Amino acid sequence: MVDGIVEDGWRAFLAREFGTVRPDDEVAIAEMVVDEPDRHDWRVVDAAYDRLACDECGERLSRGPAGCGPCDLANGFRYAAVETPRPGVHPYNEHALRVNVSVVRRPSGISPTEVLLRAMALPVLLEGVTPTTAQAQATRAMANKGADIEAIAARIYEEWGGG
Repeated sequence: MVDGIVEDGWRAFLAREFGTVRPDDEVAIAEMVVDEPDRHDWRVVDAAYDRLACDECGERLSRGPAGCGPCDLANGFRYAAVETPRPGVHPYNEHALRVNVSVVRRPSGISPTEVLLRAMALPVLLEGVTPTTAQAQATRAMANKGADIEAIAARIYEEWGGG
């Protein structure tokens, strides 16, 4: 599901900007996109990085382990990309969706609890729910205090307004 969010954005971008594209051409387009991430939607930038390999660790560029210089740099540049709010959804939802997708797709260096919370929140965010800062912080505090997964799920799926 998470990769699909990014991949759908890439496919729409290719169709809109280039029409039919051969798979071999996608690498050249990806290189163009990552050279100017601030001109493209975050889904397009993330998908472009997926098509490029890191010269240092061999993983998809930006998705290698924390501490891999080129991946760390690319991971930072991904945040220069544009966040285009979805119609009918609060603009902050797009930022929350982007950050959660980013954490789930590159969990290296992130606590397992944080990755789990971000993954659990994705379905609600995709529905268009935008938790308040207080709601998100309270959910994280619950998890940090050792709350069970059912209690955390109830907070996310019911109390955030997506229930």
